[in-house]
Formats: sequence, C-alpha cells, structure tokens
Amino acid sequence: MSDKYTPGDVSKGASIFKTRCAQCHTLKSNEGNKVGPALHGLFGRKSGSVDGYSYTAANVNKGVTWEGQTLFEYLENPKKYIPGTKMAFAGLKKAKDRNDLISFLEAETK
Repeated sequence: MSDKYTPGDVSKGASIFKTRCAQCHTLKSNEGNKVGPALHGLFGRKSGSVDGYSYTAANVNKGVTWEGQTLFEYLENPKKYIPGTKMAFAGLKKAKDRNDLISFLEAETK
C-alpha cells in the first residue's frame, strides 16, 4: 500500500463523499458550515481556520496546511493525525479510497 497521495478517480471520490462526508460537510462557497466545517477553499488552508466554525484547540493548534498529502494522511485516521479532534469519522483505510476522495475534493472545493 502506498503512503503517498496520487491522483484518483474523481467520480468514485464523489460517491465516497456522498456516502461518508456530505452529512457533515458542504463543498460550495455559499453553503456554510454543518456539523463539520465547510470545505470550500480547503486546499492551501490551515487546519482550524474556517470562519464561524467552532474547532477544538487540537485542530487549531495542529497548524497543518491542507493539500493532497496532508489530507491523505489525515483521512486514514483523523483522531490519530489530530489527537483531540471532534471529527467522529473513523477514516478511510484504503489508500485508493483516500486518493479518489481527495481528487474529488480538489475538483469541487475551489
């Protein structure tokens, strides 16, 4: 299994987002926060920095910049990557699923 992000299948990523992420996150600039922060503008953004969203100190203090590789590592096990995060998602263990989801997010959050 690869430990590096490589571009995946956007359409498969869309399906993963719909079933695993959409209940808590939005993608477009005018959709706002839900249980989780809005993902519009995700790439190049620092962790814990969406206006109007109440993050844990752990998420704010992590100070990571979200891009393909950091998301690849985070989405495998969010609670391990940012101990103290309130994200309830257990993660995506398969590298292919993470690659597909990240490719979708990169296309849809600009």
